[in-house]
Amino acid sequence: MSVVGIDVGFQNCYIAVARSGGIETIANEYSDRCTPACISLASKNRTIGNAAKSQIITNFKNTVHGFKKFHGRAFDDQFVQGEKSKLPYSLHKLDNGSAGIKVRYLNEDKVFTIEQMTAMLLTKLKETSEHALKKPVVDLALAYGIYKQDLPNPEEKPRNVVFVDIGHSSYQVSIASFNKGKLKVLATAFDPYLGGRNFDEMLVEYFCEDFKNRFKLNVKDNPRALLRLYQECEKLKKLMSANSSDLPLNIECFMNDIDVHGKMNRAQFEEMCAHLLMRVEAPLKSVMEQSKLSRDEIYAIEVVGGATRIPAIKERISKFFGKDISTTLNADEAVARGCALQPSKSESSPLQTQFLFRLLFVGNLRQMKVSVITFHKKEPFDLEAFYSSPQDLPYPDSRIGRFTIQNVMAQPDGDSSKVKVKVRVNMHGIFSVSSASLIEKQKGEAEDNKMQVDQEGQGEQPTEEEKMNNSGSKDGDKQDQGASSSKAKSKVKSVDLPILANTTRQLDRDVLNHFVEYEKKMIIQDKLEKERNDAKNAVEEYVYDLRDKLCGIYEKYVTEDESNRLTIMLEDTENWLYEEGEDQEKEIYQDKLSELKKFGEPIEERYREHEGRPRAFDELGKKIQLYMKAVDVYKQKQDERYQHLSAEEIGVVEKSVNEALGWMNAKMNAQSKLTVAQDPAVKVAEIIQKIQELDDVCNPVLNRPKPKTEEPLEEGDKNNGSHNGPAAQQGADSKGNQQTKPPSGEMEVD
Repeated sequence: MSVVGIDVGFQNCYIAVARSGGIETIANEYSDRCTPACISLASKNRTIGNAAKSQIITNFKNTVHGFKKFHGRAFDDQFVQGEKSKLPYSLHKLDNGSAGIKVRYLNEDKVFTIEQMTAMLLTKLKETSEHALKKPVVDLALAYGIYKQDLPNPEEKPRNVVFVDIGHSSYQVSIASFNKGKLKVLATAFDPYLGGRNFDEMLVEYFCEDFKNRFKLNVKDNPRALLRLYQECEKLKKLMSANSSDLPLNIECFMNDIDVHGKMNRAQFEEMCAHLLMRVEAPLKSVMEQSKLSRDEIYAIEVVGGATRIPAIKERISKFFGKDISTTLNADEAVARGCALQPSKSESSPLQTQFLFRLLFVGNLRQMKVSVITFHKKEPFDLEAFYSSPQDLPYPDSRIGRFTIQNVMAQPDGDSSKVKVKVRVNMHGIFSVSSASLIEKQKGEAEDNKMQVDQEGQGEQPTEEEKMNNSGSKDGDKQDQGASSSKAKSKVKSVDLPILANTTRQLDRDVLNHFVEYEKKMIIQDKLEKERNDAKNAVEEYVYDLRDKLCGIYEKYVTEDESNRLTIMLEDTENWLYEEGEDQEKEIYQDKLSELKKFGEPIEERYREHEGRPRAFDELGKKIQLYMKAVDVYKQKQDERYQHLSAEEIGVVEKSVNEALGWMNAKMNAQSKLTVAQDPAVKVAEIIQKIQELDDVCNPVLNRPKPKTEEPLEEGDKNNGSHNGPAAQQGADSKGNQQTKPPSGEMEVD
């Protein structure tokens, strides 16, 4: 199995693949192993990744980035409202209360959900994976796991490892214990609002105030200038991680054609960010308290995430645990590479590709679980699902959803009906009400208004779930049926009930299907626009290439009139491309290119023919000399190689050689009368064809093997009765198999 691991980050994404016995990080079309989590929408198409990031300044209102943390949040969420003022693009309140993103796409105002924006990004990552693997990516999986060989045995004391992940926007800590074949998450803690961007923002705030005082510029009023400042401050932050001296910040034509400059050093930066650095310790204390481990019981501290490169953060982590931290993992690529670490289930299984997403570890990750709850009801009813510990959630809303069990009615005698509802938490921790069924009341069954809960599976496998979904009656029903059979022979009937799910911040199936179809349309539109741009670029490239060659290698192969006419055509085409030809259909560009090639290709052909013709004539001349020499050898009877040939056969060869020689002399004479600026009298392809014709006639004759004569048999051979025949010399190998000796003494002519 070929496995692809993806780290979808707040700022950047990484893709890793497990193949050829190792883990390899995939590079995109820009030969960059990092793909920005950035999407730019325009009047004709959308660009994603590196191309989109280059438009953050020029198309800031329609270039979307930093949207990952809006997943599952309402528009009125405090975090969303706090981020709204920092964004160059617009947020929009959706009908369900969630946050959407408003942009201008295909010359229309569009509002996309956060899920749609994420799907666009995943589409790009999928294309990058397919291009690198040379095969389609069709499967999605979510998985967690680390595979190491040098771990303690199951009966030995486990190895406790702390994982610290500080990315661009969040901070997570986990402690995991390892034995061979076993991984247990002991504790998790996080600060969802602390990451590398907080340190960027401190620099931006400082220089905004600095430029306001020194240059009288209000940077926050200019979105383009603010974005440029963010980019420069991020670069400065990275430089300070490797250098403690004063470092400059210079931006040309920043605002109002004013060049700005400033400086910062690491000590000043750490003092400015002291309140942020103080927040590093709290999650570390939390996981140690949860795990009840001492610092001496910690085997190693692994740090990942770009923000862990900040020296002050590394120092605080190391100081807290009293030991050096491990930086052997690539801070940016560790998550993607870890996701790709999933061994194939079978070496002979068909090769398939999977996506794996990893957020380090999930706290209190439970096994897949299914429960059947029994109710006694006379009418439809609602079930509400919510998280039991809202204080541990990074979101303020603890609701999961409301599920309405429909078509419930009383029994014919007016008693309550038994309703069995199956609720499920799958391997990814996603809750759902998967089915509901109404059970007819059995004779002699006592009324029970209490809610009953049957645990149907811990660590359930898909096959078990499928069996439960397809079963007409549940385990509880079978027990009830058995009890009823002992009292009265009644037939139990189970009726499936429809469920109306109203999940919080989740997409309905119909809405999801609509989004999938719309994403397909956008993919097609992107492809069509790429083909159109490629056709336009082909015209532009041909204009520049031919113009350069007309003044260079093609100069002597074109007449003055042709040169003048073609130069004017190229100039007109260039002007057309930047005027009315700026936005035309693909077919128009293709027609324009064909029109130019009609005049340019004859010149290109003259150049190619002039370069290749001498070599072709030289090859033909060598062939003629070779075959003429063979004819002379035959006539002079100086060599026995051709004496088995007849005079008629040699005559055929001689005639073909003379014809080829006459043809070559005639063509060379005709070509010598032409200038290089005229179309050639003979083409290289014709010369190659003449060589082939000559070979087809001469080779079969001159390479025909000499007939073999019968050799006298030895006395021993006569006694053994062996006879080799008159036409071939044969022998036998050690196994008695017959072998034929090849004829010798023949001349091989190419």
